Order: sequence, then C-alpha cells, then structure tokens
Amino acid sequence: MGGITIVGTGRHAPGAPVTNEMLARVMDTSDEWIRRRTGIEQRHFAEDGMGASDIAVPAAQRAIEAAGLTTKDIDYILFCTMTPDFLFPGSGGLLGAKLGIRGVPALDIRQQCCAMPFALQVANGLVASRAAKNVLIVGAEAHAGFMPWQKWEALLDPEVKVASEDYQRATRHRALAVLFGDGAGAMVVRASETAERGLIDVEVHTDGDDAEHIFIEGSGFRRRPYVTPEQITNEEHIPSMEGRDLFKCAVTRLPEVVRSLCERNDVALDDVDWFVAHQANDRINRVVVQSLGVDPERVPSNIAKYGNTSGATIPILVDEMYRDGRAKPGQLVCFLALGSGLHWGAALMRL
Repeated sequence: MGGITIVGTGRHAPGAPVTNEMLARVMDTSDEWIRRRTGIEQRHFAEDGMGASDIAVPAAQRAIEAAGLTTKDIDYILFCTMTPDFLFPGSGGLLGAKLGIRGVPALDIRQQCCAMPFALQVANGLVASRAAKNVLIVGAEAHAGFMPWQKWEALLDPEVKVASEDYQRATRHRALAVLFGDGAGAMVVRASETAERGLIDVEVHTDGDDAEHIFIEGSGFRRRPYVTPEQITNEEHIPSMEGRDLFKCAVTRLPEVVRSLCERNDVALDDVDWFVAHQANDRINRVVVQSLGVDPERVPSNIAKYGNTSGATIPILVDEMYRDGRAKPGQLVCFLALGSGLHWGAALMRL
C-alpha cells in the first residue's frame, strides 16, 4: 500500500462572477490596475447569510460522487478555512451535519492559504494509523465578510450611488480587497492500492515572527471584550497586509521548500509533471516559476476566474485538472503554498 491518493474531487463558486469593472464602482480601481498587479479578472462572493460550510456542501457532494462513494462512507472531515461560519464551533462539524453524517469526526485546519500541504500530511497520518479510511478534505472561504465596501448592491447596479466616505474607505483597502474571492474545493483521499502511487512526502514550516505580514488585528482574545464598536470604526476587522514583505517571503520560501522536498526524495524538478501552487497572486507564482527554472506550462493557473480563495485555491484547481483531463494516473504532482501565520510548505504525490 502507498500513501493517500485522491479518489474524487469537486468545487463550487457561489453567485455570479464579479468583474474588475464592477469593483471599480465601489473603489478607486480599474480592470487594468487589477490585472497588471494580480492577474485576476473576476471573483465570486457569497450572499449575506451564507457561510463557508454552506459553500462547501456542493463541492463535497461532487467530490464524494466522483469517488464513487456516498456520504456514509466518509469517516473523517478536514475542513480548511480562515473564514469560519462562527468564531467557534468550527465549520467542519457544521459541514458534516449538512451532509447528513453527524458523528463523523471533523477537524478544522487554520493554516489559511497554506492549508492543503498541512491537510494532506494530517490525512495521510489518519489513514496510516487506521483512524480513518475515507477522508474528506475541504477548503472553503467566505471572504465577503471582510470586504471594505458598504453598498453591495452597487456591484450589480451601476445606478446605485456610493457615498464619498464609503468609496474612500474601500479605496484605502483596495490592495487587499481586489485579491479575494469566495469558493470551495474538496478532495476525497484514501490509501493507495499500490506502493507506486500516493502521497510521497510533505514538508511544512511555520514562523510566527512574520505573522503580522497579513493578519486581522481586531476581534481577538487579547482584549476585553474581544470585539468592540471602536474596532469596527477603526477598520481593525479588515485584514492588514504588508504586501512587499509578504511577496518577498513567498518568492523566497516557496522555491526553497520545493527544492528541499524534491532533493530529499531524489526527485528532479524536471520529473515533476505539475506544480500546483496556491493562487494568491499571479506575479508571485511567475517569480516562483522563474526561480525554480521550470516550464510555466507545468504550473497551471485559474486565479483569473476565482481570485484568491485562500484554503480553497488548490482543491478548486485540482478539481478542474481532473475534470478536464490534465490530471492523469501516474503523474507526479508538487503542491505548494504560503499563507498567514506565516505557514508554508509543499507536498509530493504520485497520482
């Protein structure tokens, strides 16, 4: 038997696409400005009242169906999100209840954009220890909740006027606001039937000294009470991002961890069929590709359609690759990601 392998995938993006031109109605930005800096053309946002667990349901159902299983066959849930339905409890248990599998253990993973390498490592351990047989890994995000504009209806209707104060407020956060979108991706994993296929190895790291490169200062338990009207007024519920520092970390640490992982497993970079990277920013991934010296054709991208869906980006992209035929049995794949924490890592898998 080999390590875990992917046996089913699914994805879901809520609502109609929101284009760059639509964002320009609520802040000072443009399609050209966003595309040049991020590679993003559109994204999706969940409706008010829709949480990460709701977005995850269709993706999970499609993954389970693709695996030829039923929900009753799932015996562990790993839910990856940085935008949970509630501060507590976690979203994994909510998803299990919505899938009709109450009682199945559910673990929330809070490694943000780097969730997938961590989740694969955890899932592999669960299966290897026989704590689980069929693990549902889900990445789902509802970033709409921290978008900085007030008039959501203005995105859909150009006739809706936005107050000058609201426009300026959103513009202050545009560098971050244009990046994120909502969505979910899911994978069902189980032990490979052969030693030649499955998860080969994972290398992950964390450095809390760099936590403030991207974090949410407000609504934390350092304060009494943990949320106040003043925090909202001061916009502390909106993520704070040091873009240049984050960029430097990503383009340095991601190539390093990929090389380290491949070297310790005697894998040449040229032997890897696909480098499936977290879709944070197209500029970051282009620099990582150049640093590694690999063919850009082996680094698929879908950020133009979805934006940065954080923990969901890798499983959404994996689902696209399985369904359009790019992902084939026997191919060697390297997953790589960096996220708030800071967390970063890579995983090698033979499909």
